[in-house]
Amino acid sequence: MPSETRPFSLHVEQAVLDDLRHRLARTRWPDEPVDAGWSYGTDLRYVKQFATYWRDEYDWRRHETAVNALRQFTTDIGGATVHFVHEPGSGPNPFPLLLVHGWPGSVWEFNRLIPLLTDPARSGGDADDAFSVVAPSLPGYAFSHDPGQRYPVERIATMFSTLMADVLGYRRFGTQGGDWGAFVTSVLAFQHPESVTGLHLNLLPVRRDPAVLEKAKSEPPDSDTRRYLDQLNHFLAEETGYQWIQGTKPQTLAFGLNDSPAGLAAWILEKFHAWSDHQGDLDSYFGRDVLLTNIMLYWITGAVGASFWPYYARRHGPWPIPDNASIRVPMGYAEFPKEILTPPRSLAEPMFSDIRRWTRMERGGHFAALEQPALLAREIREFFRPLR
Repeated sequence: MPSETRPFSLHVEQAVLDDLRHRLARTRWPDEPVDAGWSYGTDLRYVKQFATYWRDEYDWRRHETAVNALRQFTTDIGGATVHFVHEPGSGPNPFPLLLVHGWPGSVWEFNRLIPLLTDPARSGGDADDAFSVVAPSLPGYAFSHDPGQRYPVERIATMFSTLMADVLGYRRFGTQGGDWGAFVTSVLAFQHPESVTGLHLNLLPVRRDPAVLEKAKSEPPDSDTRRYLDQLNHFLAEETGYQWIQGTKPQTLAFGLNDSPAGLAAWILEKFHAWSDHQGDLDSYFGRDVLLTNIMLYWITGAVGASFWPYYARRHGPWPIPDNASIRVPMGYAEFPKEILTPPRSLAEPMFSDIRRWTRMERGGHFAALEQPALLAREIREFFRPLR
């Protein structure tokens, strides 16, 4: 029997907000090298300013109202609570689309993108391109967080298949994802090709290991492969510290981040700085309140430790897409220039056997839905138009 859905509305107790302000006021700040900036991690001066704004100026109640403007529900799947946004499309035949976020994001990543997809005519698009959007919180994240439960990517994909088909009645639907969302939607397309009409990604879930480098050494790489190998070498040497700790000792890290709001902000903000196309001004690019609202969804739910679990499961299990497997579902990819890694098409083709669209975007980074919602919406519409 399909699970029932329950309307969801967010209200944070005032005591939680008061405690947050007290913790921010009592932050014990670390030392840092002179003129360190962002060279060794998060910039101390920036986080001090950010925390002061958070404590004294950020209006959670206003943003709580904005979060509640999204049409939200919860349901039970496999003994777990799954929270999701479900916004119906405004058009003659809205097409169901599953949007899946990643870490350190949340469904709040999609607040700028969803209206462009559900009501394209309102922003100058074609009403025939409208989608009915389903955007779940990843199990273990924010309002999909049940204490003590941990979920690998493969199980999340199965849960989202149940959500779309059995709970909401969408027997055929499209999927879109970045970060862990790219892994979840790719696994879902691999497991359930009969349900997934098309798979659109803004991150490629291809292997990132020295085996790729060794293969390249024995074959003269083209310019795209050489560029990617340079990216991968740098990533493996300098940018995987968060993966190692989240993938090996997640519980230890959770103590600090669940107790210190400044620590939580520093951990998350470093990724928004490193992985986005901010041109040196993080606040102006995203908006400080947008960054804070995303961080607040981790703070108020206490779910940061559970959000690390896909990293632990990934490090201690096989790659989510089996070796030599082929995803036959039509696939589209938007390559944003400041994405963490941008593998060449030649590395994607063995995994995705039906690539229909491959677009190099003019600007943007890892958090595409927040950074360039109009560009991403355009790509999604273009990709799915012939598949509807």
